[in-house]
Amino acid sequence: MNWRMNLYNINKIAALICVLLSLVACDTKLSNNSRVAALPYYEDATFSPQWLSSTAADLSNFHRIPDFEFLDQEGDTISQATINDKIYVADFFFTTCPGICPKMTNNMKLIQEAFQADDSVLLLSHSVTPEIDSVATLKKYAEAKGVDASKWHLVTGARKDIYTLGRSFYFVEEDLGLRKGEDEFLHTENFVLIDKDKHIRGIYNGLNKTAVNQLIADIKTLQKEG
Repeated sequence: MNWRMNLYNINKIAALICVLLSLVACDTKLSNNSRVAALPYYEDATFSPQWLSSTAADLSNFHRIPDFEFLDQEGDTISQATINDKIYVADFFFTTCPGICPKMTNNMKLIQEAFQADDSVLLLSHSVTPEIDSVATLKKYAEAKGVDASKWHLVTGARKDIYTLGRSFYFVEEDLGLRKGEDEFLHTENFVLIDKDKHIRGIYNGLNKTAVNQLIADIKTLQKEG
């Protein structure tokens, strides 16, 4: 009799464990789709999240990406007019990079594929060796990597403008406390998510596919924001 009771108890415990594991699995699946119902805002290199409403009065003076003007792989001028009323992802690369850049490009391509038919989302990759990456060089690189020129702009321009934008406004090198001088090479694996009002809404490791999948989910969250 005792052994039957023990077996019954063991079966009950096993069933309970299965139920708990199922609940955890479901919760994990939901969290993979979206971390939160709304994304935070970021205003400096500490990347401390600011939880504000999209209609908050504080946003009128909140950090924004400033105006810029570059040339893309098609020789077209890319400026704030290009990204007006668009969600976009920004990164920094160079065509001769043998290390992290090819992996970043492959992961950026995942975002391109996810929003291929969605005109509200753009990708913006800045060359950190603009003296090497001419329009023609960017065009060749884009063709080799399957870059859609209507969706993804590889841009070149004045080195000072690109570096100032990357370090002082996107904060791409400073999320881990890194600080470099003006003449030092800019090199980062970070992708930055920008909303339609030019606010920073997220920073992601562009080498990590899990982070990139989260970025894709966060773009969809931004789209629901309106």
